[in-house]
Amino acid sequence: MKNEIKNIVKILKEGGIILCPTDTIWGISCDFRNEKAIEKIYKIKKRSNKKSMIILTDKIDKISPYIKYIPKSALNLINSVNYPLTIIYENIFGLPKNLINENGSLAIRVTKEKFTKLLINEFKNPIVSTSANISNEKTPGNFYEINSEIIKAVDYVVSYGQDNKKFSKASSIVKLYGENKIKIIR
Repeated sequence: MKNEIKNIVKILKEGGIILCPTDTIWGISCDFRNEKAIEKIYKIKKRSNKKSMIILTDKIDKISPYIKYIPKSALNLINSVNYPLTIIYENIFGLPKNLINENGSLAIRVTKEKFTKLLINEFKNPIVSTSANISNEKTPGNFYEINSEIIKAVDYVVSYGQDNKKFSKASSIVKLYGENKIKIIR
């Protein structure tokens, strides 16, 4: 796994797009700061760039410089839940415009899953992640359900996790308003 992660990091640094397992479903990923790579993902998914994507990180500290305010309630949630939880933060700045929602928000998940944590740790930066499907098509539950068009369009397909036939599901998503208001999105 470590050799594969080194190869993936090289691809990400060169602006490449990867198809990889995450703590939830398989995702299409790239460097979160690379505007051209993010645009490639929108084209692969045939998705409007009006819809933002998710950032995966292994530590909130890696993304905190881009968030105006992180409520304590967010930190409490991150540290207390034992399932994948994506939190939508407001007032994001300093990242590519095609990554941030029109309203200035961005969905971020701190992953606790082994492979994704190792990848992000070795890359030393968060990654973009979006479901490995064409826009408006069913989200694949495992690698075998991923559209071959997606597989052919990315620069690298991670071998780790391909043989896992277990069906995965997307994360829970919440949006925080101020310090104590939470809206459940999914």
